[in-house]
Amino acid sequence: MEVDALGLLCPLPVLRLRKRMAPLPSGAEVHLLADDPAAHVDVPHFCAEAGHAFLGVEGQRFRIRKG
Repeated sequence: MEVDALGLLCPLPVLRLRKRMAPLPSGAEVHLLADDPAAHVDVPHFCAEAGHAFLGVEGQRFRIRKG
């Protein structure tokens, strides 16, 4: 699944990501597109707090696996 949060500022990318991930099964991989510089801190922190695996980031594409 891809979540487009381009143009959104903190905390909206993480809030949109959380809402879209909620119905997914464990192990699902999600790609978040975000251009807010704060996302580089917020997304890994969100993953650690929520029990998801942060798989990395390339440019504006963040990869997450639902825990």
